[in-house]
Amino acid sequence: MEKEKVISKICGVGLVAVVRAETKSEAIKITEACIDGGVVAVEITFTVPGAHEIISELSKRYSPEEILVGAGTVLDPETARIALLSGAQYVVAPCLNIETVKLCNRYAVPIMPGAMTIKEVVEGMESGADIIKVFPGEMMGPGFVKAIKAPLPQARLMPTGGVDINNVGDWIKAGCVAVGVGGNLIASARTGDYLTIATKAKQFIEAIKIARM
Repeated sequence: MEKEKVISKICGVGLVAVVRAETKSEAIKITEACIDGGVVAVEITFTVPGAHEIISELSKRYSPEEILVGAGTVLDPETARIALLSGAQYVVAPCLNIETVKLCNRYAVPIMPGAMTIKEVVEGMESGADIIKVFPGEMMGPGFVKAIKAPLPQARLMPTGGVDINNVGDWIKAGCVAVGVGGNLIASARTGDYLTIATKAKQFIEAIKIARM
């Protein structure tokens, strides 16, 4: 799928499921539950054992129309390259690494580095990042986004960390194009409860729709 179409699809629904799991099987089951809940993008973090293998399997099993499989916790261009070769359709990082951005731009793959100051947001945008990940979101809150959007209305921001069903609408109303949600969406996987993940995903997506009205 073309780069801008990937970005458009992510922003269209507004929810990226951040998948952290103990095993490959768990990560795949979480992804399946997310699909059932209407999620269009999952971020397989490189803290998951065999993350590149999971990305590869999911990319082969599902088309981009069914689910966009991205790579998260990408700290360097070497990891980014492994992710892309495994089939990752977008890359997310906790902080800005210029070489990682360059590599992703070279292959026309969306890149979303993290930032927690306006200086870092600007540096990310100037480097060619497509969306800036506001991280860790729980340390700043929606007010941070409002403050950033005042001088930088063109900034595309996506918080990760601290986003829950009660505040997701505040993040969207503040000007975020999407949100990344991990534990507050997938925590029930620890007890083998994947149905709750699908239910929560639907609730997040509905809350985002309402906030955009």
